[in-house]
Amino acid sequence: MLPARAAACDTLPRVNQPTPAIVTQSAVRRLPRLALLLVCAAYVLAGFIGRGPWKNADIMAFGYMLELARGHAPWLHPQLLGLPPEFEALVPYWLGAWAIQLAPAWLDPDFAARIPFIALLVLSLVAAWYGVYYLARTPAAQPVPFAFGGEARPTDYARAMADGGLLALIASLGLMQLSHETTPALAQLGFTALTFFGFAALPYRLVLPGLSLALGLVGLGLSGAPAMAALFAAGGALLHLTDWPEDAGRGAARWPGATLILAAALASAFAAAALDMWEWRLVPLAELSREQWTAFARLLAWFTWPAWPLALWTVWRWRRQLDRRHVALPLWFALVCVFSSLLSPNPDRALLLSLPPLAALAAFALPTFDRSVSALIDWFTLLFFSGCALVIWVIWISLQTGVPAKPAANVARLAPGFVPSFSLLPFALALVATVAWLALVRWRTSRHRHPIWKSLVLPAGGTALAWVLVMTLWLPVLDYARSYAAAVHRLVARMDRPGCVQVFGLGRPQIAALMYHSKLDLQWASTTSTCRWLVAAGDLQASVPTAFDRRHWRLVARIARPTDAEDTLLLYRKK
Repeated sequence: MLPARAAACDTLPRVNQPTPAIVTQSAVRRLPRLALLLVCAAYVLAGFIGRGPWKNADIMAFGYMLELARGHAPWLHPQLLGLPPEFEALVPYWLGAWAIQLAPAWLDPDFAARIPFIALLVLSLVAAWYGVYYLARTPAAQPVPFAFGGEARPTDYARAMADGGLLALIASLGLMQLSHETTPALAQLGFTALTFFGFAALPYRLVLPGLSLALGLVGLGLSGAPAMAALFAAGGALLHLTDWPEDAGRGAARWPGATLILAAALASAFAAAALDMWEWRLVPLAELSREQWTAFARLLAWFTWPAWPLALWTVWRWRRQLDRRHVALPLWFALVCVFSSLLSPNPDRALLLSLPPLAALAAFALPTFDRSVSALIDWFTLLFFSGCALVIWVIWISLQTGVPAKPAANVARLAPGFVPSFSLLPFALALVATVAWLALVRWRTSRHRHPIWKSLVLPAGGTALAWVLVMTLWLPVLDYARSYAAAVHRLVARMDRPGCVQVFGLGRPQIAALMYHSKLDLQWASTTSTCRWLVAAGDLQASVPTAFDRRHWRLVARIARPTDAEDTLLLYRKK
């Protein structure tokens, strides 16, 4: 009996638990690196490859990059046919423009512009992993030491927690589309993750975290979010100064570290001020209506799923450590992003920045779960994403074969004029992704003991599966529906020897689409222009009477975007 009793006691934690995490060494097995890299590569590349620029923000940002690359706009003041960007930003447009200029001639400009944004998404994932890793290294985040040993070793525990944080980030539903667009939002995400890593690693390193903070804060300031950079820096500096002695580590000491943070923050603020990028765009809290509060609650619930319930669980279970770095730092970042999103005119793009810190908080929920909670997450995820995959495959089969008939009929109604086609490579990739999902489900439902990151394997794998299937099987119809290419090509086909073209009342996305897809020489409409053609967004009958002599213009065609009859281009020709 004595050996059995000793073995049982070896697995029991001490009565006085300093943290809610109870983790054995066997529970911190590393996620296989090849599998993790393949999931990340599939998630990152799907959505960047094989499609054209989509409306609205994607094609609009690309238009500014193209104008900079062609030398049609000053680098410090990007313009699109004389129009400034909707939101002040420089770095995202610079990155895209430089990539277009450096790319070989055979590479399409729209894909060349995506290359630095692919790197920004990779940076976001890598910085999030290392941010969680260094937070999990802090003494307050360590699991409960057992009476006779056997608890997880600090480095192995930190790696397992970082794997869980990365899986939580990939599983976030809001990350899918916005992280695959060439917009300032993705640049802000990358610089936010880099800043988060800098603060997390500052107690352990000095040079690399310092450089990360400088690049992250200045990058945020020049990507349209100088106020966010200032708030991140203020909270991070306060946390660094008030850090517990045992959490301070051996990196930057309190005052040198705070000085470094202040220098990076001042550099960000001065750069944004020198380039006139400080702009107050937030809506006053008192002006929010009940409908806006409700809409924001719905957005927050699905956009940050499944990270937000896990983050709330972390705050509750680690409530006695709310002032410790591993909880306080991601909580501050998340609160700043969520509050800014509530008051932002583009809440989804502001909420995107909350995903890395929410994923970090979600990771610290993993060592506090019991078996029933993990099983609930697994079964919900299994049913949800398996159902999503089945729907995606059924609709694709319907488009290819006509059986069943209703899905193909619905697509024909929503995207009139779309002609389905079969491509072997996307089909093969989708098939491989589906087989990988079935193998992952089989592994997760086996009776073997699994590490602490097991609860986020199916959510991350399911999200990656759904994204890959949509960006392979559904990409042709999505490209047709969300691109201006079809409408612009129909417009150009109605012109003979167009030369220059006047535009009137068009928005920035429409102007960018006309510039790129038609290669037309565009200029704003005026009474002195000699251009024989004019493209308008609204009927000239409703325009200002003195703007045009309507007797000199004849309506040639109304060209609607295939999936939106209200998004119409009107083509006129001089009589």
